[in-house]
Order: sequence, then C-alpha cells, then structure tokens
Amino acid sequence: MQHPHDSVLAQKDFALFITARIATTIGFQTQAVAVGWRMYAITGSALYLGLVGLAQFLPMFILTLPVGHFADRYDRRRIAGLCQFVECLATAYLAWPGSSESMSSGGLLVVIALVGAARAFEGPSMQALMPSLVDTEHFPKAAAWSASATQLASIAGPALGGLLYAFGTPFAFGAASLLYLVSAVLVSLVGKRQSSSRREPVTVKSLFAGIEFIRTRPAILGAISMDLFAVLLGGATALLPIYAKDILKTGSMGLGALRSAPAVGALVASLVLARRPLRRAIGMKMFAAVTAFGLATILFALSRSFGLSLFALIMLGAADVVSVVVRQSLVQLWTPDEMRGRVSAVNSMFIGTSNQLGEFESGLTAAWFGTVPAAVVGGIGTLVVVALWIRLFPQLARTDTLDGI
Repeated sequence: MQHPHDSVLAQKDFALFITARIATTIGFQTQAVAVGWRMYAITGSALYLGLVGLAQFLPMFILTLPVGHFADRYDRRRIAGLCQFVECLATAYLAWPGSSESMSSGGLLVVIALVGAARAFEGPSMQALMPSLVDTEHFPKAAAWSASATQLASIAGPALGGLLYAFGTPFAFGAASLLYLVSAVLVSLVGKRQSSSRREPVTVKSLFAGIEFIRTRPAILGAISMDLFAVLLGGATALLPIYAKDILKTGSMGLGALRSAPAVGALVASLVLARRPLRRAIGMKMFAAVTAFGLATILFALSRSFGLSLFALIMLGAADVVSVVVRQSLVQLWTPDEMRGRVSAVNSMFIGTSNQLGEFESGLTAAWFGTVPAAVVGGIGTLVVVALWIRLFPQLARTDTLDGI
C-alpha cells in the first residue's frame, strides 16, 4: 500500500522540481564556500565577508516588486531556468583558470551581485511554482520534502566546496557552474501548470499587492517578520571562515563541515516533518523553534570545541527548518495562485535577503565588537524578538492548524 508521503515524490513534475532544487542549492552552497574562503584570503577582513552578503541582498531588495509581477505574469519555469543559466555563466567566469585568483575583492563582489540578481528572480518563481505541482492536501508534506531536499543539498554543497577548493578555486567554481546548468535543464522539463488567464495589468496597486496581502494577514506577517529578525540577528554563518581559521583552528574542509552542520539538523527535522507533519498548535511550535534557534546561536558563539560547535549548528538547523515549513505552508496555502509570485517575492525579500543582510550585520558587528560578542548578541537578540512577537502577533500564537485558528 502506498503511503501518503510517497505519493508526493511519485509525481513526475514534483520529482523534477525537487531534483532541480537540489542541483541549484548544491551549486550555490559550493560557490558560497569558495567565495567566502577566497574573499577572506584576499582581504583577511570580517567586514568584507559581510559585504559578500550585502552584494547578494541589494539586488534582491531592489528587484522585489518587479520580480513578483514577472512570476505572476510569465511562465515560472522559464524564469527560473533562465536565471539558473545566468548563474551558470557568472560562476563559470570565476572558474576560468586564473580569473578568481587575480580578481580583486571588488570584482568578486560584482560577480556575486550578478548572481544575487539572478537568484532574486529564481527564488520567488520556484516558490510560486511548487503549489501547482501537488494537491493542496499534500502541500505540507511537499514543503517538508522540499526542505529535506534543500537541506540535503546544503550538506553536500559546503562539503563539496571545501573539498574542491583544496584542489584550487577553478574546481569549486566549475562544479557550481555545472550544477546550475543541470538545474536549468531539469526545470525546463517540468510540465506547465500555471494559468495565464488571470493576468493583472501592471499598475502601482498591482505591484504592491503582495505587500498589501501580507500586511492584512497578521499571522503571515508575524511568521515572516519573526523569521526575518531571527535570521538577521542570528546570522553567524557569515563568521564561519573566522571561526574555522582563527578560533577553531581548522582549514577549508573544516569550514565546509561547519557550513554543512545546520543542514544536517535541518535534514533530520524535515524528514521527520515529511512523515509526521505538524497538525496542531502550529503558531506556538514556530515560537518554540525560533527560541531554540537563538539558544543554539549563543552556544555556537561561546564554543571553543569543534565538536560542540558542530552540535550547536546542527541544533540551529533543526530548529530553523520547523519555522521554515510553518511559514512556507502558511504563505503558499493562504495565497491565491494568481498572487503567489508577488507574495513569494515579498516573502523572499524578507527571508532570503535576511540571510544575506544578516551576514552583513554579523560581519559589521564583528568588525566593531569582535567575532564572539557579535554572535552572542545576535542569539540574545533572537530571544528578545520571540518575546516581543508573542505579544505583537497574538494571531500567530493562536494559529492552531494550517487551515486557520
């Protein structure tokens, strides 16, 4: 007898989507390790590690409104595939023998900004595409399987990046470029499901429709904004090259292991959620997960043991994926298909860019106050946000199921 969680993966289009997501995520994570290690080798500066995050944040922030309209008006598969091809070309340039070795920090930031612009279009298009590939009742499990796939790729990507970087930067960037290309091909094979019959004309009102939709739904706004501040304040991953080299005294492969650790925890948690989806007390479970995220951040910040640091990052990843699945399910299931692109774009701006902006914040505060104090303050700030958000968004706290309160 077929189990419900198996039926989602048995659907061809969803399987292609998941495989494409794995490829593009491994590519991005491989590239991220190589970029971080290369930037720190060039500059030796925590601030420049933060600027890598800023270079990815700014394009996504600037392009949020047009990105959403594109995803609602045009074929989401083609948008995602084209973006992945652009990422392939940009990363292939870094892989060209001698290019990244001779490139200045400024040149590296320009290439990363180009990749960030492409990912600004890719992310919302992929998010808005997924609900059309599975039945509504299976979406929470599909979201968990998608998170599992992403986290599996986030484990393999940094490990691959650290390993290949040891042989030279062209190997790491070359592998990332090839994976982007594979993802673009796979996305193009997904069957078209998006309806084009309800396109809205482009107006100021329609451009801001995604923001207005989220603003008028406190539970969604609370979930998105809490994740934003938690990731923004707890974005210690930007400091991993410093922890790996100067605090934990490990090399590029150790950095790859540290970057993979949150994904290990997230993979385990998402596999559990895929088989046992959250059904009751959804809101309070999200608050508990973000609290655990903040505590794990503090533990990692204070650790001087490589093993304890890995454990803290694993716990951090497990906690994070619970809030991701809740937020993604709320956003996608409570949003009409004709608006999913715009709402997903706003969601990506809040969440996706908070990762990059969090890296900039961590790099900046580490340059000001020191690496360990900056990471500790970020974890404490996350706990403060949870306490405030329970009072500011009681609708989220009272959300019992994904069907509502």
